[in-house]
Amino acid sequence: MEKKIAQYSYWLGLVCALAACLWRAGNAVGLFVQDYVPGVTFGYMTVFKGALLFFLVTLATSAYVSVTGQKQ
Repeated sequence: MEKKIAQYSYWLGLVCALAACLWRAGNAVGLFVQDYVPGVTFGYMTVFKGALLFFLVTLATSAYVSVTGQKQ
């Protein structure tokens, strides 16, 4: 079960990172530009932070699997 969590969170993190990069590139060329209103916008940084969260879940789950595998 833990290996599936690590696998899925890795791929979700990869997709989020790619989406954030594409979103940021779109902002650089003038696409997806929005006025900033605090607490209302949903930007590329939100997706990027989601990617970091998924990668941290992957690392934590992989570390847990390796530690519990050594005990058995």
